[in-house]
Amino acid sequence: MGMCGSNHLLSLFDSKSVMAMENSLFTNNPMLPADIVLAPAWWFHNEGITFDEDFFYHPAKRVEVERQMEKALCERWGKYGLGQDKDKDLPIVGAVHLAAGFLLSETLGCKVEYKENAPPQVICRQLEDLIISAEAAFESCVYKKFEQLTESLKTKYGYLVGDVNWGGILNIALDLRGEALFMDMFDRPEDVNVFLSEIAKVIERFTQDLQKETGSTSISVNRNVCHLEPAVFLHSECSHTMISAEDYKKFLFTYDEQWSGKYKPFGIHFCGKDAHRYAEVFTELGHLDFLDVGWGGDVAEIRKHLPNTFLNIRLSPVEIIDQSVGEIANTIRRLVADSGNPRLTGVCCINMDEKVGDEKITAIFETVATLREEYSH
Repeated sequence: MGMCGSNHLLSLFDSKSVMAMENSLFTNNPMLPADIVLAPAWWFHNEGITFDEDFFYHPAKRVEVERQMEKALCERWGKYGLGQDKDKDLPIVGAVHLAAGFLLSETLGCKVEYKENAPPQVICRQLEDLIISAEAAFESCVYKKFEQLTESLKTKYGYLVGDVNWGGILNIALDLRGEALFMDMFDRPEDVNVFLSEIAKVIERFTQDLQKETGSTSISVNRNVCHLEPAVFLHSECSHTMISAEDYKKFLFTYDEQWSGKYKPFGIHFCGKDAHRYAEVFTELGHLDFLDVGWGGDVAEIRKHLPNTFLNIRLSPVEIIDQSVGEIANTIRRLVADSGNPRLTGVCCINMDEKVGDEKITAIFETVATLREEYSH
């Protein structure tokens, strides 16, 4: 598919919308930021890295393995800016090169299984009731273990960097209650609201404490936010693909609305295939600075509703296995064109495993580099 220029952009938006996009929060950042996250299976197969508890909680290993990851990325894709910290020992509090949201569910009582070649697996707690305590989460053994990690790193290095994937309200609620929560929404809506409110309290306290120490909250949610200034507060809504937009509006919209006012820039991580189903209701938020658009989402439809929002396009980590380099390039070109504004668009592919060859990942960065050049003229 060929390059679409300014005439294509103007056909999608009226002049008022285009002017608004030029005044967007992120238009002064580099055009078309791109990044990747490799699955634990890739790291285990290619670098021998194992993902036991020590990977997440042992201070020395935290620093050592993140540097090893940076080195591996630099060796393969350093020309595209990856692995710039390969020669640094950094006190990174969480796995910023991994997609793994488990810690807050674990602090709230879920069991977690750690595996050598997979992300931590949260075991649903199957709560019989909808009663939890935000205060108790921060007194848990798990949270104390995390505090020991951060205190040890800060004592040695004098500062902290990075963040920890904190999941999202509905994600954590399902970890705690299971699919019975969907029936609760009909049978016990008031109890559900109290339950979700308590989870939100845990998230707010955790993220704001972390922000004060490291300056970021969401690199571990999607690495592409590290290319944007100011730092994005990115709420994971992976499980929203399982509910209706009406139920979102009834039970969860209020948190996004409040957070979009309190934590700016505010973003939503939606890795499901139907983010376009929420596009209209998202327009009712105070503002939505960043939207992670899962593979299969209708990017053009979303852009019609959200002309000022940075759309982070996610490629499929499964389909890329069987795609040719040319098919990858054409897919990226099509989706970037659908987004309509390269200064409010990013590209990423998350959780690629060892079956994805290096040349296919290189194709992502090469295509984006070419598009930057084309769009800049």
